[in-house]
Amino acid sequence: MDLVHKEHERLSKKLKGAQSLKNVQSTIDMLQSARDTIAADPNQAAVTLAKLQNPVKASFESLNDNLKETHSGLNKYTKSLDKLFKDRPLPSTELDALSKQENLINRAIAMHLLREGQFSVAATFLSEISEQKAMSDSDSGPSTSDNTTNLLDEVPSDEIRRQFSSMYYILHELKEKKNLLPAIQWSRENREALESRGSNLEFELCRLQFVWLFHGESDDQSIRNWKAAIDYARVEFHTFIPRYLREVQQLMGAMAFTPNLRGSPYANIFNNASSWDDVAQFFTREFCSLLGLSADSPLYVAATAGAIALPTLLKLQTIMKSKHTEWTSENELPVEIPLPPSYLFHSIFVCPVSKEQATDENPPMMMPCGHVIADESLRRLSKGNRFKCPYCPNESHPRDARKVFL
Repeated sequence: MDLVHKEHERLSKKLKGAQSLKNVQSTIDMLQSARDTIAADPNQAAVTLAKLQNPVKASFESLNDNLKETHSGLNKYTKSLDKLFKDRPLPSTELDALSKQENLINRAIAMHLLREGQFSVAATFLSEISEQKAMSDSDSGPSTSDNTTNLLDEVPSDEIRRQFSSMYYILHELKEKKNLLPAIQWSRENREALESRGSNLEFELCRLQFVWLFHGESDDQSIRNWKAAIDYARVEFHTFIPRYLREVQQLMGAMAFTPNLRGSPYANIFNNASSWDDVAQFFTREFCSLLGLSADSPLYVAATAGAIALPTLLKLQTIMKSKHTEWTSENELPVEIPLPPSYLFHSIFVCPVSKEQATDENPPMMMPCGHVIADESLRRLSKGNRFKCPYCPNESHPRDARKVFL
């Protein structure tokens, strides 16, 4: 991988696309100027064309040199990629669970495009899928049309597009213009739903608005900014006091350190470089949650997790092929695939006695001593009578164990 990074950095340094574009534009300007000169005075055509010869030739030579360097760098970069990712067959798709779920795949693609703000692409995709299904239904006859699910019915494109269009507008205002007011207005319109989730989005937005006003530019000294923040707090923060009294007190207490806020205990509140990005991610997560969607596109998560798992699966396939063995596990991989913590969505419990993962039929059970084992292990150890915990001296009866919900 180091070789790939090295070639990538070398290629980035050699790329002179911006300069090449300037050279092309400069040449176009010269040609247009020459055309205008000749059109105004045809007698000057010979002189004008003679003056153009050397600059145009130099411009083309410069462009060719840049293209040669870029082409050479791309070749080296491609070779380094080929060395790292050798041509190997993909895992067998004979038992592809999604091969007969075309609607699910199309829906995932459409939703991904809508979530990414690619509304025109999503509309074209949905239209083409709809036309394809209509043609398929007409060719196969009425007997199969009843079994064909319309993708447009599964993806409420108009509503989803409206919702995500609103989200991207708010994010644009927040990120590009440092305008928190649309986000604050949205959080107030959905206050009840957010509070039922235990979300503190509205307060975080208002707190950042307070900090932004404090740091805002002013023609006068910082006291003007200080007053603007205080005025905002008097109008807005009274609704947050019952729930966020301590946080509001910190913001107000920080005003006493205004001359030297960077050296105060509240410096991290007023000088947090990632605060805007953090609140943007927080807003995106809460917005999607109210729509019943995850913050990240499931298609993106699945593709990324698959890319991480693919090398291990390729190696496993090679080993099994050489040993003439097959997967014996059902609904799970025969090896563990390490994924980033952000890709672990469900808590699992592996029984320390049987080393098996708990299921709905074999749930985790907590004994009075606090240790947890699977229900089957509990039955096997107790046999319906009092038994000793396998991890401590305490004894208990199986009826005293309580089911643990993850």
